[in-house]
Amino acid sequence: QVHLVESEGGLVQAGGSLRLSCAASGRTFSSIAMGWFRQAPGKEREFVAAISGSGGSSNYADSVKGRFTISRDGAKNTVYLQMNSLSPEDTAVYYCAARPSVGWRWYRDPYEYDYWGQGTQVTVSS
Repeated sequence: QVHLVESEGGLVQAGGSLRLSCAASGRTFSSIAMGWFRQAPGKEREFVAAISGSGGSSNYADSVKGRFTISRDGAKNTVYLQMNSLSPEDTAVYYCAARPSVGWRWYRDPYEYDYWGQGTQVTVSS
């Protein structure tokens, strides 16, 4: 069992930055692959970014590539999502997710994840 606790999101102006964090417990951190997803009102949950258990490989949705960065800190058992150049289209509830995995593989499909955080609201004003 993996327990995930996300940081508070927030309200930010367009063009601004925000960093989300997600602390994991219950399993050796390097043995879980992590991902970030988001869901806007009236829309399906969509992939944002993913990182392998080793931390050596990551992947991004085209809509955030070049603006968002996913990273992980093994000493803190935490994964981060640094979000820059935010736009109102980034407004959503953001979720972190985890699944057992070692090595270099990352996962884009939400159905491939076993554990989810509680979600945190990110609102970008124009």
